[in-house]
Amino acid sequence: MSNHFIREVIVTTQSPEGLPHIAPMGVWEEDGLVTLAPFRPSRTLDNVLARSVAVVNACDDVRIFAGCLTGRHDWPLIAGETRGTLRLRDAVSHQELQLERVDEDEQRPKLRCRVMREEAHRPFLGFNRARAAVLECAILASRLHMLPADKIRAELLYLTIAIQKTAGPTEREAWGWLLEKIEAHLADAETAPR
Repeated sequence: MSNHFIREVIVTTQSPEGLPHIAPMGVWEEDGLVTLAPFRPSRTLDNVLARSVAVVNACDDVRIFAGCLTGRHDWPLIAGETRGTLRLRDAVSHQELQLERVDEDEQRPKLRCRVMREEAHRPFLGFNRARAAVLECAILASRLHMLPADKIRAELLYLTIAIQKTAGPTEREAWGWLLEKIEAHLADAETAPR
């Protein structure tokens, strides 16, 4: 994709009808613009193309990343200052974006966005190993359809070490959600006709 510094964030958008959408995504900055590159099909892509705005939320609650990948989308949102934007209520910081241009691609167009407003809400105290492991597991869970079962199991085995050593209740909850999804996928893969 790119050799840029990619930040794992939560992107919040609204549909033309005003329905909120929350999605984890890697974003990066290039030439003074924030780049979102959602895969097709994507509600985030549809919403940004329709409304020309989005919000990038930096957050330290890894349950939001895990929740979005496991069907838990009900996280508190509040209106941003830029018209048509919503941000996570509990974000550490956020950037309100305006779409400048689209670099078309059949699989993954790049949405180049200008930062209209940026605000920090509270100090970011950092990630511990368990939070980093949950983020990696969330990325793994988003790619299950692309990976062989032995690779998935090997990744889980390694990530489990950090959970066992450094997770608190929040990280354990997020980890549990992701494990349920991954284990269901592996069970389905084992019973699928070959």
